[in-house]
Amino acid sequence: MSTIIATLGTDRARRLRAALTVLLAAALAVGAPFYFAPFQVFQLTMVLLYAVALAGLNLLVGFGGQISLGHGAFFAAGAYTAAVMLDRYDSGHLATLPAAAAGCFLLGLGFGVPALRLRGLYLALVTLAFAVFLPPLLKRLEPVTGGSMGLTVDKPQPPAWSGLAEDQWMYLVVLAVAAAALLLARNLLRSRVGRALLAVRDNESAAEVMGVRLSLHKTLAFAWSAMFAGVAGCLYTWVIGFVSPDSFSFVVSITLLAGLVVGGLGSLYGPLLGAAFVMYVPSVSQDVSEAAPGVVFGLLIITVMFVAPTGLAGLPGRVRAAVAPRLPRILAALDRTPEPAPGAEPGSEPEPEPEPALDAEPESEPEPEPDAEPESGPEPAPDAEPESGIKSAPGAAPKAHAVSESSATDPLADPAVADAEPVGAPPRTEKE
Repeated sequence: MSTIIATLGTDRARRLRAALTVLLAAALAVGAPFYFAPFQVFQLTMVLLYAVALAGLNLLVGFGGQISLGHGAFFAAGAYTAAVMLDRYDSGHLATLPAAAAGCFLLGLGFGVPALRLRGLYLALVTLAFAVFLPPLLKRLEPVTGGSMGLTVDKPQPPAWSGLAEDQWMYLVVLAVAAAALLLARNLLRSRVGRALLAVRDNESAAEVMGVRLSLHKTLAFAWSAMFAGVAGCLYTWVIGFVSPDSFSFVVSITLLAGLVVGGLGSLYGPLLGAAFVMYVPSVSQDVSEAAPGVVFGLLIITVMFVAPTGLAGLPGRVRAAVAPRLPRILAALDRTPEPAPGAEPGSEPEPEPEPALDAEPESEPEPEPDAEPESGPEPAPDAEPESGIKSAPGAAPKAHAVSESSATDPLADPAVADAEPVGAPPRTEKE
């Protein structure tokens, strides 16, 4: 019973900690556009936009076990769907979002059917071919897509009652859409479809034996992935306000796949880290070397893969696994550290006590000073004769000798008087 109560308490504490983390992250995300410059707000908006696209690619590659090098084509399809609706049909911005999502879902569903018989490098080659031939096709459809000149559309304007700038309003809109998309991806992975995708990724034969329809779930993986890419493309049109075929070359597909691998395959927050890598690292590479930014970008990817082979999302786990075995020894070493003295400074080390020298002589008692007078009574005058039977103070040898001679020659000397101690003399011991 106590074990069950402890487990419930642990789950409750974990949920409370997760809820507090989500609330803190939400507060920081909402307040970000009010503390950064417009260009930095634009960069954060693009990070959220790429995170939506990478969340869809993560469903296909990270959880579905398939590979795609043509995700930039679905991204371009969503962007051109929104641009054509805004420019040719003068529709509202909110109407373009579900249209782009539905159109790309159907496109991914149709593309996933012929890709069922392909896997590995062959599937990657087919998807790459789709990303390569789409830009020339968009240039040929000039009456609809505008050809090589592209299309220019209006950006969503903030309402008058909000009092927000255009970049702030755009950031908050993209943040809301990105939060909804990431939440949908999370719930999808925890549903029956997500568990089926994981089973197909781990072992197709075992998944088929357990009743999982491989063709259906592989096709749905392409469809869901394309839908997220289409939503990201629609947001791209809103933010940039311009689309052209040259903006969606096959390099976009390679960059998205690289961002997902760097962020972490099969991780819920890996798309966010990968999106930040895709957005900021090319800018850093351009600042480091204007002549060869691609070289710097490639070296940074190699460095990250060397340090974190499972992506940035798995880096905390690797650090924890490396530090955990050494943590007891570190704590034991800290416990053995001597505490400073009460009066010593916190950073100062205690001074070691001096060891006694081997040749040092033992300390002797202090000798009396030569001018100090003894504690005994007053001494007799030098010309006075010593009285018989009275001993002088200790240490006076001549007087003691004189007393002994007088007692030996005088037969009338009283032995009791001779044995009597003078007044003020120290008591006699048994030896005396």
